[in-house]
Amino acid sequence: MTKDRVVQALSGRLGDVVDASERRRAEYSSDASNYRVLPRAVVFPRSDEDVAVALELARDNGLPVTARGAGTSVAGNAIGPGLVLDFSRHLNRILELDPEARVAKVQPGVVLSELQRAARPHGLRFGPDPSTQNRCTLGGMIGNNACGPRAVAWGRTSDTVRELRILDGTGTERTLANDPAVLPGLAEFTAANLAVLRTGLGRFERQASGYGLEHLLPERGSAVAKAFVGSEGTCGLLLDATVELVALPKAAVLTVLGYPDIATAADNVAAVLACRPTAVEGIDARLVDAVRAHRGTVAELPRGGGWLFVETSGETPAEALAVAERLRRSVDALDSRIVTDPAAAAALWHIRADGAGLAGRTPDGQPAWPGWEDAAVPPERLGAYLRDFADLTAEHGVDGLLYGHIGDGCIHVRLDLPIADAPQRFRRFLFDAAELVVRHGGSLSGEHGDGRARSELLSLMYSRDVLDVFAGYKALFDPAGVLNPGVLVEPRPIDADLRLAGLPLLPASGGFAFPHDHGDVSTAVHRCVGVGKCRADTRAAGGFMCPSYLATKDEKDSTRGRARVLQEVVRGALPWSSDAVAESLDLCLSCKACRSDCPAGVDVAAYKAEALYRRYRRRPRPIDHYSLGWLPRWLALATRLPRTANRLAGNPVLRRIGLRAAGIDPRREVPRLADRSFRRMWGDLGGVVPPAVPGRVGDISSTATEVGTDRPDVMLWVDTFTDAFDPEIAWAAVRLVQSLGYRVRIPGRRVCCGLTWISTGQLDGARARLRATVDALDEHVRGGGIVLGLEPSCTAVLRSDLPELLPEDPRAAATAEAVRTLAEFLAEQPNWQPPPSQGRTVVVQPHCHQHAIMGFDADRQLLATMGINVTEITGCCGLAGNFGMQRDHYDISVAIAGNGLLSALRTAGQESVLLADGFSCRTQAAHLAGRRARHLAQFLLEQ
Repeated sequence: MTKDRVVQALSGRLGDVVDASERRRAEYSSDASNYRVLPRAVVFPRSDEDVAVALELARDNGLPVTARGAGTSVAGNAIGPGLVLDFSRHLNRILELDPEARVAKVQPGVVLSELQRAARPHGLRFGPDPSTQNRCTLGGMIGNNACGPRAVAWGRTSDTVRELRILDGTGTERTLANDPAVLPGLAEFTAANLAVLRTGLGRFERQASGYGLEHLLPERGSAVAKAFVGSEGTCGLLLDATVELVALPKAAVLTVLGYPDIATAADNVAAVLACRPTAVEGIDARLVDAVRAHRGTVAELPRGGGWLFVETSGETPAEALAVAERLRRSVDALDSRIVTDPAAAAALWHIRADGAGLAGRTPDGQPAWPGWEDAAVPPERLGAYLRDFADLTAEHGVDGLLYGHIGDGCIHVRLDLPIADAPQRFRRFLFDAAELVVRHGGSLSGEHGDGRARSELLSLMYSRDVLDVFAGYKALFDPAGVLNPGVLVEPRPIDADLRLAGLPLLPASGGFAFPHDHGDVSTAVHRCVGVGKCRADTRAAGGFMCPSYLATKDEKDSTRGRARVLQEVVRGALPWSSDAVAESLDLCLSCKACRSDCPAGVDVAAYKAEALYRRYRRRPRPIDHYSLGWLPRWLALATRLPRTANRLAGNPVLRRIGLRAAGIDPRREVPRLADRSFRRMWGDLGGVVPPAVPGRVGDISSTATEVGTDRPDVMLWVDTFTDAFDPEIAWAAVRLVQSLGYRVRIPGRRVCCGLTWISTGQLDGARARLRATVDALDEHVRGGGIVLGLEPSCTAVLRSDLPELLPEDPRAAATAEAVRTLAEFLAEQPNWQPPPSQGRTVVVQPHCHQHAIMGFDADRQLLATMGINVTEITGCCGLAGNFGMQRDHYDISVAIAGNGLLSALRTAGQESVLLADGFSCRTQAAHLAGRRARHLAQFLLEQ
């Protein structure tokens, strides 16, 4: 049976859970590693029976099978050339949780944070807590033997496992616990290899490379389940797991210890461990510098160039503090800080968390890659190892930012390895690094597994006898070698299948300039290294990414999935015009949240615009590119006869016909035009500013208000939406600015930022409009004037897209620097204070583009100063400009609104005020919830 027929047969038996499309194969061609292997098909099993059928057909036809959870493996152990089984989509239930016995039974696709959430009300948690805990699955953790910062107290995943139910490579279901008889030949295999198991394995806690076969030893309880943990999908497919839970500490204290450098900090780890901490993490000064550069500030640290973050716990706060005091007295730190306030401790831990994400770039901004990100040595050797490792990286001319689990001897670092242009140097470095860690008695991997990244190097770490034992163990479970071949046993070369090797450059050409990626589209889309934060629900922590994935739970709709498809395009494997690209980008809202929330700074909104530009340039486009993409043109005409336009739009039959013809979903309402646009009113008043801004524009009189002449003018950016639909917002802003003694001006002629042209990929048209904008604002900007934006999406274009679309025009950068949001402008006024509004309840919907580009800090601080009770919605409103208006997007737009905006409004009640500066956000709230939202300018004047 040919491979195509295998996929057909599989689809015939399993139905739509099998996907062999070009797009799907691209999405699953990589994980968070350096490697790319296109699978033959992806399977999303719904049941144990689906897993068994997929394995049976693959085995009978010589197709490899690779298990996958969230795809966050940095070692390349979640990709393969045959069938990839994604357990996260359907097999993701917590089957049992017994608080008395402190155990949980889970399917392999359960996300760790979901298990933690379920256990927390019982005062329990799962011990290991890797940094990817808000998206990594228990199946993946068992596959890699994951750890995290608190493994120093609660152990590795293998320490938590009681029982595993699996299918081995023959398709036989087995329940692994502590009885070797469960697998024919295992007891005899163990007895025959006792000497090797006792001398070659389990020498220190983080010896994670290879199989953990020391657990098979009788003196270790013949723990068959624990030995299976860390086998990286090479011995069986997990169906469910019974794991132990631990009690949450009743009180915890953070102590930060400062040392001259991180190696000196590591020298002192024995004294730290003597105090039995629950976590010991280390960070380097350069990592702190990177966080400071990114955020502008970091929480206060004690003196030093390297720090240990040590968490101690106790039954009471006093007991935890006493341990911290004893710790401080017993170490040789330069300086220290004990933190008992949870909020202050969280701010310090954020340095570590943010630094882990920023480690994807070197201090000089070059991309940094995994490959040697996970080595571990016995903790007493760590200081010496770090000094030798610094010499090694200098010798090879590579650089990276250090952090890690110092208490366990495990160091994380991503390096600017020359994968793309010199894979042979990449190979030499990894061999030299492996030899160095072996000299220090260490392990190639401390928690991430070996995968494709390190399996070939196992021969440097282990004797031939140990390698033969590994091969014999796998053969007992998987005699045909169908499960994840090329990993651990008979490994693929470490420089095979590299995603970046030989990748051609794709210079920017007429679209975005991609200045942060050296003008190369290929470098831009390869910012995505697959860490998968876009699959996590980070709204509780203020995150907005990725609204479409949160609604569909489909990898296709994640930032990572889209980047993977575009990576196939830039390597020439897919054309820009392919259906795969169109399907991948279809549900991208262009919200820009990934630009700020993704640790690697992936900007799918820009990539989507670029893709549409390259596909349709000088070609006919979809009708909505003209109806919505040229919206400012149509509104300029409609505002001449607003009453006529409103009457036509208000006729239900005409509205539905018109919307369908325009490529817009007929379930959408058409926003009502104002009776007079702001620009027309401004012209009618001869540029004279009215003295007050009551609730309705029609009440405004033409009496002038005197303003000061000692301040520069403020240029009010009159965006299309405010001008046509909500001119009262502009008048409110004028009144506010005027009250501070500024004279307000507007551009002398109608200009546009080109937002709708950008979102539909009409970048030639966008650049033409931005050039006209720069011309209109240039004199004002050169004179030191401020440009005040009211619509966040347009303000973001001027702040960000303008210099990236007009990089050759030096005026573009100067204009971008002059742009302010209203809250930013008010925050810069030294003598202005917002009106108090103690006890008022406000629900605020930050605009996605503001979140991503300008940030919401100024608005947040302003509302806090007013004493308002604020519910801040995190996540997109779902309309997102043209996205939610387009045909076939209505349902997903509503679903996204339900995840944030609508649920927040239901909880808050009708008496609360809804604040939303974005026209899209206000429109969505009015249409779906019947709620009228206020702009910040209006809200401030109404107090």
